[in-house]
Amino acid sequence: MDLTQMVDLQQSVTFLGTIGGLALALLGAGLAAVLPGIGSAKGTGIAGEAGTGLLCQDPGKFGKVMILQVIPGTQGLYGLVVWFFAIFSMGLLGGELPAMTVAQGMQYLFACLPMALGGLFSAIAQGRVAAGSINILAKKPDDWSKGMVLCITVEFYAILSLLASMLMIINIS
Repeated sequence: MDLTQMVDLQQSVTFLGTIGGLALALLGAGLAAVLPGIGSAKGTGIAGEAGTGLLCQDPGKFGKVMILQVIPGTQGLYGLVVWFFAIFSMGLLGGELPAMTVAQGMQYLFACLPMALGGLFSAIAQGRVAAGSINILAKKPDDWSKGMVLCITVEFYAILSLLASMLMIINIS
């Protein structure tokens, strides 16, 4: 290894040590915000498609359809809560870039993953359940609350993802 290669290696190690930890932490926070948002968009879209079919036949059920469509959107909100809590915990709201080791950055990245992945997949699954619940509303309007209970069952796992991420972020030293 010649001198220029050694200098390049030292600069890249210094860069990783200086910026890498913060970059990993921001990646985790960003994933916690974006992936549940994508899942919520997909889930509310699935429910909305089912709802439009029913509303063509019975526009008077708009309120109930809207409630069922909005339910898969909560994961996007949970993701934003984790993102905000993570950047607050990192000290980014103070106006300066915090010094963070790669190990700390990895802690933030892995702490944000439960919400990122749990929010993504549960929002899509909840959208499918909400679409099925809209079918209940169409065929048996008095039983539409049963569909809401089914949607809430999926919501429980989104809340567990939120809780897991929050507890891990709290314990990052």
